[in-house]
Amino acid sequence: KTIKVKTDKGTELTAEFSSGIKWIKCDGNISEMKTKWSNLPDGEVFTCPEKINGTAIVDGSLGDYLGKKYGVLEKNPIKLTIENSKIINVECKNKELENELKEYILQDENANKIGEFAVGTNIGLKKIVGNLLQDEKFPSVHIAAGSPYPDETGAKWDSKAHCDFVITKTTITIDGEEIMAKGKFIKEILN
Repeated sequence: KTIKVKTDKGTELTAEFSSGIKWIKCDGNISEMKTKWSNLPDGEVFTCPEKINGTAIVDGSLGDYLGKKYGVLEKNPIKLTIENSKIINVECKNKELENELKEYILQDENANKIGEFAVGTNIGLKKIVGNLLQDEKFPSVHIAAGSPYPDETGAKWDSKAHCDFVITKTTITIDGEEIMAKGKFIKEILN
Protein backbone atom coordinates (compact mmCIF):
# COMPACT_ATOMS: atom_id res chain seq x y z
CA LYS A 1 0.00 0.00 0.00
CA THR A 2 2.83 2.41 0.89
CA ILE A 3 6.47 2.67 -0.15
CA LYS A 4 8.92 5.09 1.44
CA VAL A 5 12.18 5.99 -0.31
CA LYS A 6 15.10 7.77 1.34
CA THR A 7 18.69 8.58 0.43
CA ASP A 8 21.57 10.20 2.27
CA LYS A 9 21.49 12.99 -0.36
CA GLY A 10 18.01 14.08 0.72
CA THR A 11 15.43 12.04 -1.14
CA GLU A 12 12.34 11.51 1.00
CA LEU A 13 9.36 10.17 -0.91
CA THR A 14 6.16 8.50 0.23
CA ALA A 15 4.12 6.73 -2.44
CA GLU A 16 0.70 5.16 -2.04
CA PHE A 17 -0.66 2.54 -4.41
CA SER A 18 -4.09 1.35 -5.55
CA SER A 19 -5.01 -2.32 -5.93
CA GLY A 20 -6.80 -1.29 -9.14
CA ILE A 21 -3.53 -0.37 -10.87
CA LYS A 22 -1.29 -3.24 -12.01
CA TRP A 23 2.38 -3.75 -11.21
CA ILE A 24 4.32 -4.72 -14.33
CA LYS A 25 7.24 -7.15 -14.09
CA CYS A 26 10.06 -6.68 -16.61
CA ASP A 27 12.38 -9.64 -16.14
CA GLY A 28 13.78 -10.13 -19.63
CA ASN A 29 11.84 -13.33 -20.23
CA ILE A 30 11.29 -12.79 -23.93
CA SER A 31 9.55 -16.14 -24.53
CA GLU A 32 6.51 -14.80 -22.65
CA MET A 33 6.47 -11.58 -24.67
CA LYS A 34 5.40 -12.70 -28.11
CA THR A 35 3.68 -9.41 -28.95
CA LYS A 36 5.69 -7.01 -26.77
CA TRP A 37 9.16 -5.57 -26.93
CA SER A 38 11.61 -5.73 -24.04
CA ASN A 39 14.76 -3.87 -23.09
CA LEU A 40 17.88 -5.90 -22.46
CA PRO A 41 19.34 -5.90 -19.93
CA ASP A 42 16.00 -5.94 -18.16
CA GLY A 43 15.07 -5.97 -14.52
CA GLU A 44 12.42 -3.73 -12.97
CA VAL A 45 8.91 -3.69 -11.57
CA PHE A 46 6.76 -0.62 -12.11
CA THR A 47 3.32 0.84 -11.68
CA CYS A 48 1.51 4.16 -11.54
CA PRO A 49 1.32 5.47 -7.97
CA GLU A 50 -2.06 6.56 -6.67
CA LYS A 51 -0.36 9.38 -4.75
CA ILE A 52 3.25 10.45 -4.20
CA ASN A 53 4.70 13.29 -2.15
CA GLY A 54 8.13 14.49 -1.08
CA THR A 55 11.54 15.36 -2.42
CA ALA A 56 13.55 13.41 -5.00
CA ILE A 57 17.25 14.03 -5.49
CA VAL A 58 17.89 12.70 -9.00
CA ASP A 59 21.57 11.73 -9.15
CA GLY A 60 21.43 8.90 -11.69
CA SER A 61 20.20 9.70 -15.17
CA LEU A 62 17.21 11.07 -17.07
CA GLY A 63 14.84 9.77 -19.69
CA ASP A 64 13.59 11.01 -23.02
CA TYR A 65 16.04 13.17 -25.03
CA LEU A 66 17.36 14.78 -21.81
CA GLY A 67 19.32 11.67 -20.83
CA LYS A 68 21.51 11.71 -23.91
CA LYS A 69 22.01 15.45 -23.64
CA TYR A 70 22.94 15.64 -19.93
CA GLY A 71 24.35 12.17 -19.10
CA VAL A 72 25.05 10.96 -15.56
CA LEU A 73 23.84 13.44 -12.93
CA GLU A 74 25.99 12.36 -9.97
CA LYS A 75 27.91 15.66 -9.87
CA ASN A 76 24.95 17.76 -10.98
CA PRO A 77 21.80 16.33 -9.33
CA ILE A 78 18.28 17.63 -9.81
CA LYS A 79 15.98 18.33 -6.87
CA LEU A 80 12.30 17.64 -7.56
CA THR A 81 9.60 18.75 -5.13
CA ILE A 82 6.46 16.65 -5.51
CA GLU A 83 3.06 17.48 -4.00
CA ASN A 84 -0.14 15.54 -4.69
CA SER A 85 1.69 13.54 -7.38
CA LYS A 86 2.78 16.64 -9.32
CA ILE A 87 6.23 18.15 -9.67
CA ILE A 88 5.82 21.66 -8.32
CA ASN A 89 9.49 22.73 -8.31
CA VAL A 90 12.72 21.83 -10.11
CA GLU A 91 16.17 22.91 -8.92
CA CYS A 92 19.59 22.21 -10.43
CA LYS A 93 23.00 23.92 -10.47
CA ASN A 94 22.93 23.50 -14.25
CA LYS A 95 20.40 26.23 -15.08
CA GLU A 96 20.12 25.13 -18.72
CA LEU A 97 19.00 21.67 -17.57
CA GLU A 98 16.71 23.16 -14.90
CA ASN A 99 14.97 25.44 -17.41
CA GLU A 100 14.68 22.72 -20.06
CA LEU A 101 13.14 20.30 -17.56
CA LYS A 102 10.71 22.96 -16.32
CA GLU A 103 9.60 23.52 -19.92
CA TYR A 104 9.35 19.75 -20.54
CA ILE A 105 6.97 19.15 -17.62
CA LEU A 106 4.61 21.89 -18.84
CA GLN A 107 3.99 20.43 -22.30
CA ASP A 108 0.53 19.16 -21.34
CA GLU A 109 -1.74 19.08 -18.28
CA ASN A 110 -0.28 15.77 -16.99
CA ALA A 111 3.36 16.18 -18.03
CA ASN A 112 4.35 17.09 -14.46
CA LYS A 113 2.31 14.27 -12.87
CA ILE A 114 4.22 11.23 -11.63
CA GLY A 115 3.01 8.40 -13.85
CA GLU A 116 5.60 5.77 -12.98
CA PHE A 117 7.14 4.44 -9.80
CA ALA A 118 9.67 1.65 -10.35
CA VAL A 119 12.22 -0.45 -8.52
CA GLY A 120 15.25 -1.55 -10.52
CA THR A 121 16.06 -5.20 -9.81
CA ASN A 122 19.07 -6.05 -11.98
CA ILE A 123 21.77 -6.77 -9.37
CA GLY A 124 24.26 -7.49 -12.17
CA LEU A 125 24.51 -3.77 -12.97
CA LYS A 126 27.32 -2.11 -11.03
CA LYS A 127 27.14 1.58 -11.97
CA ILE A 128 25.06 4.24 -13.66
CA VAL A 129 26.33 4.71 -17.23
CA GLY A 130 24.10 7.49 -18.62
CA ASN A 131 21.93 5.22 -20.78
CA LEU A 132 18.43 5.25 -19.29
CA LEU A 133 17.35 1.91 -20.76
CA GLN A 134 20.09 0.30 -18.67
CA ASP A 135 20.22 2.73 -15.73
CA GLU A 136 16.52 2.31 -14.86
CA LYS A 137 17.24 -1.38 -14.20
CA PHE A 138 19.99 -0.53 -11.66
CA PRO A 139 19.04 -1.55 -8.08
CA SER A 140 17.39 1.70 -7.01
CA VAL A 141 14.18 3.63 -7.58
CA HIS A 142 13.12 5.65 -10.56
CA ILE A 143 10.05 7.73 -11.07
CA ALA A 144 8.76 9.30 -14.26
CA ALA A 145 6.76 12.41 -15.01
CA GLY A 146 4.12 11.92 -17.64
CA SER A 147 2.50 8.84 -19.14
CA PRO A 148 1.65 6.02 -16.72
CA TYR A 149 1.51 3.53 -19.63
CA PRO A 150 -2.27 3.18 -19.16
CA ASP A 151 -2.56 0.21 -21.55
CA GLU A 152 -0.29 -1.78 -19.22
CA THR A 153 -1.01 -0.40 -15.74
CA GLY A 154 -4.70 0.39 -16.11
CA ALA A 155 -4.25 4.03 -15.06
CA LYS A 156 -7.13 6.24 -16.19
CA TRP A 157 -5.10 9.18 -17.51
CA ASP A 158 -2.23 9.82 -19.95
CA SER A 159 0.29 12.36 -21.20
CA LYS A 160 2.41 12.74 -24.32
CA ALA A 161 5.41 13.21 -22.00
CA HIS A 162 7.37 10.51 -20.18
CA CYS A 163 10.66 11.45 -18.53
CA ASP A 164 12.33 9.04 -16.09
CA PHE A 165 14.41 10.15 -13.10
CA VAL A 166 16.86 7.63 -11.61
CA ILE A 167 17.64 8.01 -7.90
CA THR A 168 20.63 6.02 -6.59
CA LYS A 169 21.60 4.48 -3.24
CA THR A 170 17.99 4.27 -2.14
CA THR A 171 16.62 2.80 1.05
CA ILE A 172 13.19 1.33 0.31
CA THR A 173 10.58 0.45 2.92
CA ILE A 174 7.40 -1.32 1.81
CA ASP A 175 4.51 -1.27 4.29
CA GLY A 176 7.02 -0.92 7.13
CA GLU A 177 9.46 -3.60 5.91
CA GLU A 178 12.84 -2.47 4.58
CA ILE A 179 13.78 -4.31 1.38
CA MET A 180 16.75 -2.20 0.23
CA ALA A 181 19.37 -0.29 2.21
CA LYS A 182 21.47 2.31 0.38
CA GLY A 183 21.07 0.57 -2.97
CA LYS A 184 21.57 -3.01 -1.76
CA PHE A 185 18.72 -5.49 -1.54
CA ILE A 186 18.52 -7.07 1.89
CA LYS A 187 19.37 -10.73 1.37
CA GLU A 188 16.77 -12.14 3.75
CA ILE A 189 13.99 -10.51 1.74
CA LEU A 190 15.17 -12.05 -1.55
CA ASN A 191 15.45 -15.60 -0.28
